[in-house]
Amino acid sequence: MTPPTSQNTPVAPPAAAPGRRGSIGVMLPRDLPAAQVLAFAQRADELGFDELWVVEDLGFRGGFAQAAAALAVTARIRVGIGILPTGARKVAYTAMELNTLAELFPGRVVAGIGHGMPGWMRQVGAWPASPLTLLDEQATALRALLRGESVTADGRYVHLDDVRLETPAAQPPLVLAGVRGPKSLALAAQVTDGVVLAEPATPEYIAATLGHLGDGPGRHVVTYDVACVDDDADRARSLARPALEWIGEPDWAPHLAPLPFAQEFATLRSAATDRSAFAQALPDAWVDRLAVVGTPAGARAAIDARHAAGASTTVLIPVGAEPFAALEGLARVL
Repeated sequence: MTPPTSQNTPVAPPAAAPGRRGSIGVMLPRDLPAAQVLAFAQRADELGFDELWVVEDLGFRGGFAQAAAALAVTARIRVGIGILPTGARKVAYTAMELNTLAELFPGRVVAGIGHGMPGWMRQVGAWPASPLTLLDEQATALRALLRGESVTADGRYVHLDDVRLETPAAQPPLVLAGVRGPKSLALAAQVTDGVVLAEPATPEYIAATLGHLGDGPGRHVVTYDVACVDDDADRARSLARPALEWIGEPDWAPHLAPLPFAQEFATLRSAATDRSAFAQALPDAWVDRLAVVGTPAGARAAIDARHAAGASTTVLIPVGAEPFAALEGLARVL
């Protein structure tokens, strides 16, 4: 596919709040009861979070619908969508949805696109033979369309014949790639504005990711991390542990490889009788590295370390049975 030429200047990355090295966001829980979704978004806005991220996990809620609702009931918070699987939609329609949000809510939209979870994509018959080629073609076309260009493409997956948006937004949203692995990250640096890193996004993993991104233009890095803030650091770790039970599965090997305790971690995981036993056996020091947990000062130090490593935005994933209480606790790091 021949990349179209741009005549517009891409929108600048979202700025952090005054005095911060990077932005701090919070994730809207995917299983939050529908009656609480808008109130959660409004409270995140009121508390001062820079960003609210919604997810599009198979069987839960759609990314565009959640983002539109959250934007409509809030005043200033940016809303990120993470991630939109490239195999699920034709790129022109993805562009139309994102452009609509960007027109209605200028400067408040960030979009994550990516391969999607292979298992989910296979469930819906949308896993491509070449995920890298699909991401390349879709990201290139998507960003050109959002810039207001007329796009013609005849690729392996993307076919467009003089397609353009009739009313392109003055501020097109950032387009980030939700990917991992050296080849996908290197591609993301060339065809998107940056990346979304799923948890655990330790400082070591962020630094390794930036190494794979190289000197390409796409170096805006959004990270997800399990998070819990409490005056009692042990209680915070206890609440976070169940959310760490899955760490160590094969897909997440790149996240763990840069850690100084990677081999010990693998040994502990293989010896555990089940996921719960594994999570309970994690040393406190590892929990502190794999999540943003502890007292407000300790959790803020963990966020600062991620920003120092190169994260543009750290998105905190609330844990525990009471999402609004968790949200209030996380706001103590702002």
